[in-house]
Amino acid sequence: MYTQAMDIPSGDRDEAPVKTDAQYEAEFEAKLARGDFIEPKDWMPERYRKTLIRQISQHAHSEVVGMLPEGGWITRAPTLERKCILLAKVQDEAGHGMYLYSAAETLGVSRDELIEALHTGKAKYSSIFNYPTKTWADIGVVGWLVDGAAIMNQIPLTRCSYGPYARAMIRVCKEESFHQRQGYDLLLTLMKGTDDQRAMVQDAVNRWWWPSLMMFGPHDSESTHSGDSMKWGIKRISNDELRQKFVDATVPQAEAIGLQVPDPALTWNETRGSYDFGEIDWEEFYAVVRGEGPVAKERMKARREAWDNGAWVRDAAAAYEEKRRARAAA
Repeated sequence: MYTQAMDIPSGDRDEAPVKTDAQYEAEFEAKLARGDFIEPKDWMPERYRKTLIRQISQHAHSEVVGMLPEGGWITRAPTLERKCILLAKVQDEAGHGMYLYSAAETLGVSRDELIEALHTGKAKYSSIFNYPTKTWADIGVVGWLVDGAAIMNQIPLTRCSYGPYARAMIRVCKEESFHQRQGYDLLLTLMKGTDDQRAMVQDAVNRWWWPSLMMFGPHDSESTHSGDSMKWGIKRISNDELRQKFVDATVPQAEAIGLQVPDPALTWNETRGSYDFGEIDWEEFYAVVRGEGPVAKERMKARREAWDNGAWVRDAAAAYEEKRRARAAA
């Protein structure tokens, strides 16, 4: 029965009709309207694909570069427990980068291309990582504020219209939530300590508060890519909405452990049921985005050196895989 079916001449079969671009576009829009995931083999507009490559690769770069501010503190952590926690966190960030690079590769771009774009400055990463971690308290504040802002940005991405990205973000968000709690726990411990320790924490909050608000990007009216991203379901909540949610969630956390948010304009708005807060220094924001952050050059130098120094590992892995395939073929 099966062999007979295989013997039918191709001319006798009903050939699948060739669809026009308009028909493909209509199917794509229908999937978005239904809330279905777009998968790698599905047809998609080229602008949709390029937008995803830009966003996912920027996210992946941010995870990898984000290892650097904390990695330098692993050997200086005050206890063995804190050292192990920080080491695990940095390893998590590396894993997040790998998930996201893999998701980007499903869109037809190679990892080498993505890394090359980062190292040559063609691709961006989160500007927050171009600020230095000066004290041990910075590590706690990075966990609490920076990872907290990341979670606020990333939870909506678990409902992103592109399936591989959305699925990767489920695990990323779970781990980032743990990182945020770890950072808050570190600060809680320090705030129970000496006056000097409490002052160190407040100083770190003063330095990281505004850069954390910058993580949500420019105002909605100034955001270049938000329109398409919102239309295609890549992005679900606007920059300004996410920033407001972050402030509303974080201010009570600060007050609970005796910290002061460094914003004289911060007030509770009873009518809105939210906090009013001051304006970001947008000149600083755009300067850091351009690569003019306090340690931007050091960050990229460290990434390029790590890539070059790891070349022998990649070469060894490639040689092993070539031998394995040769043996399998033989």
